[in-house]
Amino acid sequence: MKPSSSARPELPWLRAFTFTIFGTSVLVSSYFPKFYAGLGFSSSQIGILYALGPMISLVANLLWSIASDKYRTIKKIMLILLIGEIILCTVLSASTSFSVVVLVITIFYFFYYPVFPLSDTIAINAAQRYNKSFITVRIFGSIGYAFFALVIGYVLSFVGSSHTMTVMIAIAAAALLITLFIKDQASPVAKMDLSGIWGILKQKELLWFFGCVFSLGIAVRMNDAFLTVTLNELGASEKIIGWSQFASSVSEIPIFLLLSLYGEKIKELPLLVFASLAFAARFLLVGIADSAVAIVAIQMLHSLSFGVFYVTAIRMLTRLIPDEYRATGMALYTIVWSSASGLLSGTLGGVVFEEFGRQNFYFTAMSFAMLACLGFASRYFFRGPRMLPNQVPAGTAATETKPAMEESAG
Repeated sequence: MKPSSSARPELPWLRAFTFTIFGTSVLVSSYFPKFYAGLGFSSSQIGILYALGPMISLVANLLWSIASDKYRTIKKIMLILLIGEIILCTVLSASTSFSVVVLVITIFYFFYYPVFPLSDTIAINAAQRYNKSFITVRIFGSIGYAFFALVIGYVLSFVGSSHTMTVMIAIAAAALLITLFIKDQASPVAKMDLSGIWGILKQKELLWFFGCVFSLGIAVRMNDAFLTVTLNELGASEKIIGWSQFASSVSEIPIFLLLSLYGEKIKELPLLVFASLAFAARFLLVGIADSAVAIVAIQMLHSLSFGVFYVTAIRMLTRLIPDEYRATGMALYTIVWSSASGLLSGTLGGVVFEEFGRQNFYFTAMSFAMLACLGFASRYFFRGPRMLPNQVPAGTAATETKPAMEESAG
């Protein structure tokens, strides 16, 4: 049965919500580190604060998904999460002690991270009801990220980075208001099938893939955590930081569209090798860059690195993971790519940055990216790309599995 045309306004509200919520992602990934630096925290302390996020996300995503399933609602859970964000940011704005900030930001992450997979779930289901592609909703996240990267940069350049939490509260409040107009639905968020983990881990091909992803994830999360610190070290203003995030976010849009349409004509492993090389080149260039403007230009490589990797990695997972273990495999992938790598890169990266300097920090990130590149290449050249018996059709939309791996666009 076709949905009535009177229900169509649901999609515009979802697009508006997706657009707005990515403004909070800009702040957390790009301006929170500068806020911490303004409080006088060291690079290693900032690394610890960054590492807390992935660690908390392991628990938070699961618990809020269970709550959403139990009470058969996503909208009400979303309202609770956004209200929690606003309250915690209010407390954080008045915190100056490192120990207090650690406590508050830990609780904040508990409310912050689950917003993205749950919002993507609503968008995917709504898009399917109206026979639309999820990309028609999700692309507004990239547009929103680019928009807020510029606007927030200019706003904070006028009011100062000390007002970062005020801006965060304003954007979260706007998202909260939009949520009131979104149609609620029961949560179909997939639960991790613990019985399926052993079946997945018996696949050597998948273990090899996860190992390469983990190595690349460390490199990427190192850059995510310290790009703003690097720009700050080079004397960049909030406006320049905003332009760097704008450049990366805008660059990924055409790549997402192109690979969603034509990417399946190219084997996954060559694309992953290419993306890893692009990451390595990107980190090398950031390491030797001597100006903030140069780093903004280098951010355009985000399209060839993250853009290519993201779509291709999801596509490869649909080939490697049997249907009955898909939810478990995607959960494991999220842990490897985002949570575990983020935890290690935050703690390790902070020490490397502080003790050995920015250049060696990015050379270390480049080394992890090259290690991933060699891993993907060795599997391609010595094993050969091959179709697995459990693969699904290549046309599976990459963006439709996004909730399992929400990442920064940075």
